[in-house]
Amino acid sequence: MKRHTLFILLATLMLSVSCSKKEEQIDITTSDFHDVLDEIIDIMVHDIFSPPVASRVFAYPDIAAYEIIAENNSAYSSLSGQIQHFGKLPEIQKPENLNYRLAALMAYLDMSKRLIFSEEPLQVYQDSLYMVWQDKNSKQFEDSKVYADQVVDFIVEWMNKDNYLQTRTMPKFRVATDDESRWQPTPPAYMDGLEPNWNKIRPFVLDSASQFKPVPPPEFSMDENSRFYKELKEVYDITNTMVEVGDEAEEVQIAKFWDCNPYVSVNRGHFMFATKKITPGAHWILITKIASESSNADFDKTVYAHTKTAIAIADAFISCWDEKYRSNLVRPETLINKYFDDEWKPTLQTPPFPEYTSGHSVVSGAAATVLTDIFGDDFYFLDDSELRYGLPIRTYQSFNQAAQEAAISRMYGGIHYRAAVEEGIGQGKQVGKLVNDKLRFVNI
Repeated sequence: MKRHTLFILLATLMLSVSCSKKEEQIDITTSDFHDVLDEIIDIMVHDIFSPPVASRVFAYPDIAAYEIIAENNSAYSSLSGQIQHFGKLPEIQKPENLNYRLAALMAYLDMSKRLIFSEEPLQVYQDSLYMVWQDKNSKQFEDSKVYADQVVDFIVEWMNKDNYLQTRTMPKFRVATDDESRWQPTPPAYMDGLEPNWNKIRPFVLDSASQFKPVPPPEFSMDENSRFYKELKEVYDITNTMVEVGDEAEEVQIAKFWDCNPYVSVNRGHFMFATKKITPGAHWILITKIASESSNADFDKTVYAHTKTAIAIADAFISCWDEKYRSNLVRPETLINKYFDDEWKPTLQTPPFPEYTSGHSVVSGAAATVLTDIFGDDFYFLDDSELRYGLPIRTYQSFNQAAQEAAISRMYGGIHYRAAVEEGIGQGKQVGKLVNDKLRFVNI
């Protein structure tokens, strides 16, 4: 009898512990969001997303996560009616055991999986997280997943109307071989012009791709007294001076730190292979991560910061690419090899699209403007985004300082003229200001 009673007591205790475990709150933190972000970025680097396409991959998952937060935290406003053609979420009955932060992270994961190429590794990662969450509280997990799935379905339907799929079948860019002022494919891979139809992608906040059309680049001229020639010679002289100083030159360090070329072709004898890195947009997404962590932002503010930054970056690429294929300007490398030195090579590999304006400059100007609005001016931070590529940490006193350095890095890299850098920063700041002025995220 005593043994039977003891068995009943032990069974009751085990059942009690089991029930208690299932009722454990699933606590979702800023670190959880950033762990998922890091996993997705690693997959994106592996998949070699171009900079414009990568910006789209960041934006939609952030918006899905943010909308769940806005629906459940009165401190934040839905983007419905604020973003082009983005309607109100359907009436979704909130389940009894909804954990909205868990649902937001689930939506972020699911949207990301739909946008990357290598779904399998992200599926494995997602399954591992789901096992942990379900083990903690199966009812909270299931209710939150049902809620997240409904939001994702709505976002996907809206996303699929942004013209991305249509641009996949549009004609390639035709190179004008009879005009030396126009862009030509550059060594070593001589790749086709990248995403020539990106200006047809539906913007988020811009009223059109050409809303912030910059002034035209300096008129092409190889007259030594022309502005264009002087800017070309400036690139040649700066890079030659850098070569004389060596890899320790500050300009070289800056150029390499902001390289952010997702696909660099490397020749070794008869072999060619690629090295992979984050895109310029991803670099600024990682800076957003750094700012969120260093300011101890909670989960909701972190998602808000990433969403606002991702939207600015995405529209910045649309604005920039609109100008690139309008002005269709030749890169410095092509002209320097033809007129100055046929063996000259830029510090960085020239990316495969026209020169004006500088994508890094536009994107950096936009990202810095919205990040300043979120976290304030004079925001000191340590940028360790490039540690994964063996580059040391750089420090900045503000987002704008980082943006200016990112912009000038393209001249140091030998791939942009001064006009593209300076006009590009201004173009990007206009995009960022529009995002700040037009979108209300926070309810004051």
